[in-house]
Amino acid sequence: MLWVLLLLIAWGAAAISCIRLCVVAARTGLLHDASADSVRTAPDGPELTLYETAFLAGGPHRVVDLALVTMHLRQRLLLARTGWATVVDPEGRDEMERTVIRAIGPQGQSPIPPVRTTAAAAETVRALADRLVAAGLAVPGGAGTDVAAAVRAVRGAALLVVAMGAVALLIPGQEHSADGPVVPLLIWFGLPLALTLGCLVIARMEIHPYSSWASPAGQRLLAANEIPASKDHGLLAAIAVRGVRAVSDPALRAALGVHRPST
Repeated sequence: MLWVLLLLIAWGAAAISCIRLCVVAARTGLLHDASADSVRTAPDGPELTLYETAFLAGGPHRVVDLALVTMHLRQRLLLARTGWATVVDPEGRDEMERTVIRAIGPQGQSPIPPVRTTAAAAETVRALADRLVAAGLAVPGGAGTDVAAAVRAVRGAALLVVAMGAVALLIPGQEHSADGPVVPLLIWFGLPLALTLGCLVIARMEIHPYSSWASPAGQRLLAANEIPASKDHGLLAAIAVRGVRAVSDPALRAALGVHRPST
């Protein structure tokens, strides 16, 4: 009766992974009435700002990257290809720029990686995240990462069920006929497989794509929102949505630590 042990393993993996996905999705508020999504807008108006777009698309570090490039393009900050940031104008135009300047430090010069880390953890970025979470556009604390991991666990459980079923069928002594144990085995292993596949289908309909930062409402607004025009609209908008890999200037790419060609 080795197949019973294999069946228990299959059921255990399927049940645990599906329960985990349901708990994580419910805890992060990703399972909700779709009708509520249609009335949600940006916290400061009907459109997303560039910083809000950057957070929903890439999280706190994307916001800091956007601020760094904005200040560089407007000659308030120098991003050298050596990977250092130098303050040119110590008067930031908004709180995000002032946060970056504070992260660089009183010397007015710092390597870019620690600036990213310090600024991304600053109160200004946390306040932006809180506003988006309160508006129902972002998931708290990047909890979407947990959802993606839970979905991968359910997929792994589905593959495990198939593997356990195959092993059970290959156990010596099984009779491959309709009157033998093959059909019952297929039924018993088909049940946890149906559970995992059904859970994946529901997850895809309710919470796909599995963003680390934007809620389903935020993802829809991100896709539909027209980013306000600015002097460097094209590049800044691309960075907000795609990150620093959208930068084409070789010197700026080197400063930001982007080594692979932009695609």
